[in-house]
Amino acid sequence: MKTEKHWYDYLWIAELIYFSLGFFNILFAWVGLCMFFIPLLLALAGWDKAYCNRYCGRGQLFALLGGRLKLSRYRDVPGWLRSRFFRYGFLLFFMVMFCNMLHVTWLVFSGAENLRQVVTLLWVFKLPWQWAYSVAVTPWVAQFAFGFYSIMITSTVLGIISLLLWKPRSWCVYCPMGTMTQLICKAKHE
Repeated sequence: MKTEKHWYDYLWIAELIYFSLGFFNILFAWVGLCMFFIPLLLALAGWDKAYCNRYCGRGQLFALLGGRLKLSRYRDVPGWLRSRFFRYGFLLFFMVMFCNMLHVTWLVFSGAENLRQVVTLLWVFKLPWQWAYSVAVTPWVAQFAFGFYSIMITSTVLGIISLLLWKPRSWCVYCPMGTMTQLICKAKHE
């Protein structure tokens, strides 16, 4: 039996477009803020985890890579990865990294630091990304884009590693956005 396809079943394409555009022009990284705020706004508006379950292009991309392309081992996610301690700890770590990115952006804005034209992968590996910054804008705008793109590409790499080790959408188990929307849903239903 075929399942009916909807427009939102193709949001994985938007995920690929986002990363492609950011590869050639880092300023497109700002579009990623939609992927950051929409899940939270939907959860606050009473849609609970609809974004995670239906509209998340990244989750769809992982399902495609792991499922249809058979890159996943289809093993259960370890219990420690599903634990509250790990999920909340990872959310806290991710938020610290996000705040660090904002701090660096502030330093560039205030003139205390120069623009760093690098994408930092997995919070450690600095990849030169000068070719993606060709339009002259205020340096802090570009710095935010470099930092945010770093966060987005890091989370995607972690998701790909997770799908290779376990099930296709294993990233969704500990995704910081999923954890935040879950916290919002719990708070609203109490």
